[in-house]
Amino acid sequence: MSEYLVNLKQGIDFAPSSEVAEVLQNVRTILTTRLGSVPLERDFGLSWEHIDQPINVARALMKAEIIEAVERFEPRAIVEAVSFDESVEDGQDGLTRPRVTISIKGEA
Repeated sequence: MSEYLVNLKQGIDFAPSSEVAEVLQNVRTILTTRLGSVPLERDFGLSWEHIDQPINVARALMKAEIIEAVERFEPRAIVEAVSFDESVEDGQDGLTRPRVTISIKGEA
């Protein structure tokens, strides 16, 4: 089974060329949508409640929430790993960027 890194900076493709591209785009949409911001689907996306927690607590909460949200809203994806980019600039700016690796159910 192949693993894919979700690129959070990639744009929207209204006609994905493959199922893999479609699943990656769907996971990216989940990860970049704030919970409560989608009309008629207020449970879609990720919460920002953990934003002011200590970094280790925030990351643990984010990791659990990412896994649950992907399982719920993109059942074709399996979250293989969630880690966080670490750079001096992001640390100084108080940012933490998730790196999510997925595999796709049913793919050989």
